[in-house]
Amino acid sequence: MCTVVIRVPASADEPTRVLAIRDEDPERPWNPLGRWWPEPHDGVVGVRDVRAGGAWLAADPAAGRLAVLLNRADESTRPESELVSRGGIVLDSVAGRSPEGEPPTHGFNLVEVEGAHARVLTWDGAALRTVELPPGTHMIAHDDVDDGGTPRIARWLGAFRAAEPASEGRWWMPWADVLERSAELAPTDDGAIIRDNRPHGYPTLSLLACVASVSAHDVDVHYGELAHPGEWGGLELE
Repeated sequence: MCTVVIRVPASADEPTRVLAIRDEDPERPWNPLGRWWPEPHDGVVGVRDVRAGGAWLAADPAAGRLAVLLNRADESTRPESELVSRGGIVLDSVAGRSPEGEPPTHGFNLVEVEGAHARVLTWDGAALRTVELPPGTHMIAHDDVDDGGTPRIARWLGAFRAAEPASEGRWWMPWADVLERSAELAPTDDGAIIRDNRPHGYPTLSLLACVASVSAHDVDVHYGELAHPGEWGGLELE
């Protein structure tokens, strides 16, 4: 039940800005932002899932590509033995290979950014759909883009749209201020962004965040972990 905020620029001369918050089981190990993959993914940086070896978020700076994966409920009737980890989709995406047909995975929302262009590929186990993101600020969680039926999107999308990223330096600070305001809600509240999903039947809590500025020839990514899972307490991004 991760959350992504993305601002798509009106001009190709401006970067795409991304804020991604990861919700995961704290007992599932991960590697922080780094270069964890050999060929054919040499040069890719990302947050690596230790268990399956794929990525939650990854970027190829030289290609100006970034991808981040959010879980989504699906209608698949395939047995678990036929399904593979979703993390490999992220690595394929930043290599220029988007999912096609009927991916052999559980459902997902895949955010793909290439320079000033962004889209979301949605797989629900029945159909793979693509949503091109127009210029402006959008939110994605576990359902559709800018879905007013998702409480955190209904509550905070307007605030993110009103908080224009800075033009340089720590551009993400206006969005971090919105996160801090959102953390006034209990992490179990349906409208919370920094979350404790255990009361909702999932063993996941908000653990970390990344921000990224994506241009045609570079991706600048910063990473930070929450001091305590599911609690705000500030976020230092490196």
